[in-house]
Amino acid sequence: MVSVARPVHDEVALRLAGLEQRYTPIRRALVTTLADAGRPLSIPEILASVDELPQSSAYRTVTALIEAGVVRRVTGVDDHGRFELTEDLAGHHHHLACGSCGTVEDIAPSPRLERAMAEAARVVAEEQGYEVTSHQFDLVGVCSTCRALPG
Repeated sequence: MVSVARPVHDEVALRLAGLEQRYTPIRRALVTTLADAGRPLSIPEILASVDELPQSSAYRTVTALIEAGVVRRVTGVDDHGRFELTEDLAGHHHHLACGSCGTVEDIAPSPRLERAMAEAARVVAEEQGYEVTSHQFDLVGVCSTCRALPG
């Protein structure tokens, strides 16, 4: 398991303090779990990974971290919300979502992909009169596990 860098925990503590909230051991464990996962996690996946997080407070804890700008909700292809650290804490990345099992994986963008995204953003901005300030890129397909299933 990869250890979360101390500056991330320090930043989370500062953001929560700005809302007059504490960075409790449970919140710390949740941040560490999301950072180490390498992909967005659903609440059931978070509960399976953070033993000390009671199910009754899971959504409340995630909501507090969302309000502090620490966690964001990732839209998947199913009804399950998935959560990850915000991009400024976890780094810029994109997602692959399996339309069969619903798994969402992080993908690190290559320089080639980022150049293509910048060009696409420029075209959209030009055609629609927008100023594009950031982007999110999610691809939907079928993961290798689901593709290997018979039928």
